[in-house]
Parts: sequence; structure tokens; C-alpha cells
Amino acid sequence: MAIQGPIPVTFAQVFPHGCYSVGDVEPVKDFEASTNGRFVQSRDKQTGELVWQIPVMDADPSLKAAQKTVAVKILAPVQPVPPASVAGLPFTPVEFDGLTITPYVNGSGRLAYSIKARQMLTSRTNTAAKPTGSKEAAA
Repeated sequence: MAIQGPIPVTFAQVFPHGCYSVGDVEPVKDFEASTNGRFVQSRDKQTGELVWQIPVMDADPSLKAAQKTVAVKILAPVQPVPPASVAGLPFTPVEFDGLTITPYVNGSGRLAYSIKARQMLTSRTNTAAKPTGSKEAAA
């Protein structure tokens, strides 16, 4: 099979309506290396980079409430800093660069995806992506 490992994708493919950070960037725990009382941060198996995680809300209006919030893992040597909040918005719009997805079967036997990014960025629009039929999207 030609596809080996994580599958490269674009931000627009994963979050066509944009997404918002809804929590803090936190280190991901390496459950195998950590012991009782000793936290060891996870490292990416392919790159060796430290793994951080941030919860984001997908702005897709067709998703059910339980599907809206997902975790995006960020591979970086130091803790990523989220963009500054935007006045008048309850959540901060963000974008990600260098995205990959890795499909897996979760504990319920359903197909799920692990989303990883190389970088977290300020949203280019500072709001959710415009619907494809709008004048702003056509510009």
C-alpha cells in the first residue's frame, strides 16, 4: 500500500468552516513511560518532537453537539501559545499548518481520527470560514 503512517491533509479539508480553541494547550502524557507520581510527556513516534494538545470546536453547523469538540495534537519543542483572543468572540479562532490525520478504531469499535499539526496559527479571517456561496468567499 502506498500510504504509510499519518496522512497529510489541509486545514480546509479537516475544518472547512473553521475552528475555535476552547481550552488550554497542555502536554500529552506518555502513559507507558509515566509512573505513579512521575509525569513523562509523550513524544511523536515519527519525529521525536514533544506532543501538546488543545481542544478545538469545529464550526461546522451540521455536526451534532458531541462531535463538535476534538483534540488537535501539536508537535513542537516548546509549548505552543494560542493566538490572542478576538474582541466580541467567546472563543478564539485558530488555524493549523502541517496537518496529518491517522485513522484508528476507538474503544467503541468506531472509526476515529487522530489529528496532528506542526503549527497553530492565528485564523486568517479571525472568524469562521465564510460559506462557499457568500460574496466574501468568492473574493
